[in-house]
Amino acid sequence: VIDATSLGWGTRVKGFIACFAIGCLCSLLGSCLLWVPKKGLMLFAVFYTLGNIASIGSTLFLMGPMKQLKRMFEPTRLIATIVMLLCLTLTLCSAFWWHKEGLALLFCILQFFALAWYSISFIPFAR
Repeated sequence: VIDATSLGWGTRVKGFIACFAIGCLCSLLGSCLLWVPKKGLMLFAVFYTLGNIASIGSTLFLMGPMKQLKRMFEPTRLIATIVMLLCLTLTLCSAFWWHKEGLALLFCILQFFALAWYSISFIPFAR
């Protein structure tokens, strides 16, 4: 079963590139939609968050889902992971349920810093 479901290295790299490109495209599209009257800020928050989720998800192709989850919740990066996931969730909550555009923008900014902190946690001695 393990051999039948595992991906080759070339397929993993292609999946990573495709998922990361979709994430970058969503983030760029969100930035362009920021200037749409009335709903622009909410569209920005949603597309920016979806872009970040896709970009994080792209690493699943390189490491595999279980190894990615184990590394995300290691004690050295546990706080960074929780803050990042919390910011992603709060951005979507403020856009969809609370309908607070200013709060969504604030969480997008916090999301950027949380994602940077999370990414830096994978570089040895960078923190």
